[in-house]
Amino acid sequence: MTDLHPVRRALLSVSDKTGLIELGKALVERGVELLSTGGTAKALRDAGLAVKDVSEITGFPEMMDGRVKTLHPMVHGGLLALRDNDTHIAAMEEHGIGAIDLLVVNLYPFEATVAKGAGYDECIENIDIGGPAMIRAASKNHAFVNVVVDVEDYSSVLDQLEENYGKTSYGFRQWLAQKAYARTAAYDTAVSNWMADALQLEAPKRRAFAGELKQTLRYGENSHQQAAFYTDGTNRPGVATAVQHQGKELSYNNINDTDAAFELVAEFDPAQGAACAIIKHANPCGVATGATLLDAYKSAFDCDRTSAFGGIVALNQPLDAETAQEITGIFTEVVIAPGASDEAKAIFAAKKNLRLLTTEALPDLAAGGKTVRQVAGGLLVQDKDNGFVGMDDLKVVTKKAPTDEQMRDLLFAWKVAKHVKSNAIVYVKDGATVGVGAGQMSRVDSALIAAKKAERMADVLGLAQPLTIGSAVASDAFFPFPDGLIEAAEAGATCVIQPGGSMRDDEVIAAADEAGLAMVFTGMRHFRH
Repeated sequence: MTDLHPVRRALLSVSDKTGLIELGKALVERGVELLSTGGTAKALRDAGLAVKDVSEITGFPEMMDGRVKTLHPMVHGGLLALRDNDTHIAAMEEHGIGAIDLLVVNLYPFEATVAKGAGYDECIENIDIGGPAMIRAASKNHAFVNVVVDVEDYSSVLDQLEENYGKTSYGFRQWLAQKAYARTAAYDTAVSNWMADALQLEAPKRRAFAGELKQTLRYGENSHQQAAFYTDGTNRPGVATAVQHQGKELSYNNINDTDAAFELVAEFDPAQGAACAIIKHANPCGVATGATLLDAYKSAFDCDRTSAFGGIVALNQPLDAETAQEITGIFTEVVIAPGASDEAKAIFAAKKNLRLLTTEALPDLAAGGKTVRQVAGGLLVQDKDNGFVGMDDLKVVTKKAPTDEQMRDLLFAWKVAKHVKSNAIVYVKDGATVGVGAGQMSRVDSALIAAKKAERMADVLGLAQPLTIGSAVASDAFFPFPDGLIEAAEAGATCVIQPGGSMRDDEVIAAADEAGLAMVFTGMRHFRH
């Protein structure tokens, strides 16, 4: 086997016609014979290019609504034959099989068909059969055959032919083959996962996941770790689909934190008012609503000004100039919002290290989906936590019932606690967090840390007492003992929201009654590990 191999014959069969004519013309100019199918052949002919239908070499017309056209030995023999194997060469000569040196295929748009909400039968018809079969055949025989599945690689093929006088290198063909196998794997993944959802299979025997490279990252969580960012093909508004207007490339940690921030702020309907979430190390250090974005940002910032430094800011409404100006008062890594005014963009332009991301909408938190986490030897797969608790879902379990104002703060705290690493304790007052305790091994410690943060901020803000006095408090899971609730009461909380369900609920309720607290149970927990 030689390293360089000539391209004399190409088979082009694509659903996406982008760049097709330019590629076809360049190949013809190099003396490459073109084979094609259906609409691809018509497009090439309409451009004045000589092209031979696959049906001419197979002796069979396309049939069954195009389901059968390339599944034939004249095609697969031309793709699979080893050019340095005498037996293969003899078989080609005996049966009149011509070698195919270049295969250009992009598959039926199955993923796009599913994304637009098409029905079951339409999705089935958009499952490509001949394309993946040819791709896998050509990839296996990459010692001699080039296989191209991405429009973006057309220029690379032409560059190779130019540099090597009509030939391509073995290393280049290997590179193309790896991309091709990854494409068919991703395609099959999309089909299998769609079918599992269509059949409502909660735990199919085999589950595959795929992604497309969006960005090679400078490093991962730490500088000694290599990393990359892949998208999964969904169009959920967020960091993966956002437009970056300025600033250096996002880092691994930036992407993770920005996702956490935007998912949190989406809990607050923009039609009901402005909201801001400030995230540090995937945990909120301040969340607030306000009459304006500026008010919401200031209140969120005042929850924990120390942690907000170098944080991620997420907004539920388009960024305006006044809020942008305020945000530039401290160092901020990323701001993400569903849009931004030209004036706001101009203000941020002076902060070259500040990244501004905009989306077209907020993510739909009620939408389904899966989360995946790798463990040694396997994957943990679960539904996204899209659990929702409304006013009617709450059960008052204490002698004292919350007031309407307290109930609003309780629900606010509950929404935030869903996005705080467990064990999570969140104090809220007047639509803003005033203390957040995250990720502690003991719920008592989380309550204590959140209260201590509030005390520190009271000194910074020049307040006579911490804002936890008179606050609502949320716990992401039940209090297993009264001690955590008592810690919250001592911090000044007057009402509590928690899932309930502990063996000692009666003891916890009794402690709440003794402390004069109002408490409601949600019946749902929000562990976030």
